[in-house]
Amino acid sequence: MLDFKLKRIGVIMEPRVGDPNETEGVLNPAAMRGRDGQLYLFPRLVARGNYSRIGIARVLFDRAGDPINVERMGIALEPEADYELSSSGGGCEDPRIAYVGPLRHYVMTYTALSHRGPRIAIAISDDLFHWRQKGLAVFHPYKGITFDDVDDKDASVFSALIPDPFGQPAMGIAHRPLFPGTRPEEKVNQSAFQAIDIDRESIWISYCHLSTKGESDRLWEFIHHHRLASPVMEWERLKIGGGTPPIMCRHGWLMLYHGVQDILQASPIKHTLCYSAGAMVLCEEHPNRIIYRSPNPVLSPEGPLECRGTVANVVFPTGIDRRDDLGNSDRFDVYYGMADDRIGVARLDVPATLPRYAAADHS
Repeated sequence: MLDFKLKRIGVIMEPRVGDPNETEGVLNPAAMRGRDGQLYLFPRLVARGNYSRIGIARVLFDRAGDPINVERMGIALEPEADYELSSSGGGCEDPRIAYVGPLRHYVMTYTALSHRGPRIAIAISDDLFHWRQKGLAVFHPYKGITFDDVDDKDASVFSALIPDPFGQPAMGIAHRPLFPGTRPEEKVNQSAFQAIDIDRESIWISYCHLSTKGESDRLWEFIHHHRLASPVMEWERLKIGGGTPPIMCRHGWLMLYHGVQDILQASPIKHTLCYSAGAMVLCEEHPNRIIYRSPNPVLSPEGPLECRGTVANVVFPTGIDRRDDLGNSDRFDVYYGMADDRIGVARLDVPATLPRYAAADHS
C-alpha cells in the first residue's frame, strides 16, 4: 500500500556556542520562500530564562538540492508588547508563516507568552524581513464554548480564502485551544478509557472576513468556528495539535500535525511524554473535510538527538517547503524541532494516490 514516506536528511541548525540568544536552544522554525526564491527559516531562539525571540536564517543547499546548513541573518521579531512580556520569561515562540494572496502580505502566527499564558499573536510583512506586530487574535464564543482568555498556540493560516461554515469566503486559521484539563501533563494520569471531550481536545478552524477596504482593526477577529480533528489513535491519545501550515499538494491541503502519547518507564508509575507527527489532507474546496489522516505517525523520535535534550522524545514539525524549485511538487522538506533543542529536516514524498485506509475521526 502506498503511504506518505518521510526520510530524515539531517540536522540543519543547532545552538551557536557563545550566542546568548541561543543559550537554551534553537527550535520549531517557520519556513517560507522569499520573493527572491530563497528559502528562509524563522527559528525560535531561546535565551536564558526561557526568553524567546524569532530569528531569521537563509537555508543553504548542496548540489543535489538537499538543505545542509543555514546562514544566520539576525532577529525577525523581538518581544515588545505587553502580551509578549513576562517577569519570568516570555517572548515570541514557534512561528508559522503563509503568504496570504488576498492580503498581499506574509502572515506570521506565533505564540506570545506573557503572564497571561500562551496566546496566538499575528505579525505581517511585505518582504519577510520587516515585520509589524498586529496584536492577539480574537475568537468569538461558539455554542457555549468560550475561546476568550483560553491558552492557545500552534496556529497557522491558510494561504487562500476558504469557505466558512455558511459558504462565505473567509480567512481560515487552524489552532488548538488548551482548555483547562486538556494538556498532556494533565491527561497523562487519566484512564485510557476515559471519554474524549471532542470540543475541548481538538484542532479547530476559525474564520474571519476580510474588509473590502483592506486592513482594519477587526481583521484578526475570528467569528465562526469548525471543529476539525480530535484524538483518535493511541499515539495521539493525550493531545493533538497543529504542526506545519496548510499547503497545497496534489490531493488537497496537506498538514502535518503533532500527537502526544505517554511511554511507560521502568517504574510503572513514571510516564514520559512522546511527541510524534502525523499527516492530514483536507479537501481543497472544503478544507473542513478531512479526506486522509495517517493512522500511524510519519515521524517519531529516534536516536539521541530526538530522544534526549531540553524536552526528551520530541519531534515537532512547524515548517514545510514544497520543492517546486527542483521541479518536484510531490516533494516537501519538513523542518522540525528535535527535543526542543535543535532543528532537523526530513523529506516527505506524497504518494500518487491516497492510501485507502486512514484513521477515522469522532463525529
